[in-house]
Amino acid sequence: MEPKDSTENEAYKGFTNSACPFMPCHQGVSREFNCLFCYCPLIAYECPGPYTVFTDPRGMRRKDCSDCTLPHDGYRQSWHFIQKWLERPVLWDGHEQTRYRVARPEDAQPEP
Repeated sequence: MEPKDSTENEAYKGFTNSACPFMPCHQGVSREFNCLFCYCPLIAYECPGPYTVFTDPRGMRRKDCSDCTLPHDGYRQSWHFIQKWLERPVLWDGHEQTRYRVARPEDAQPEP
């Protein structure tokens, strides 16, 4: 999908809500803290970020991504990370994470 217009302004790639009562919500972010993906769009998909699995009161298995900084670490970096992983999303099937930083979906490799 191509954008309708091109712009030099990349402000849409992120922002920091320093007034948020939950800040800082993730430790270890070294670049600008990106709040754009506060609710990560990869929550229902396979992803490379560290997560644990818990069962909610209704018996549904869910991810706890509290230790993940990937969608928050830098405006440009986190924007491109999310875009690449959403190019070829693979639904998460509820399994425990067996290894941290799984490989990207085959066709979602970054451009050289």
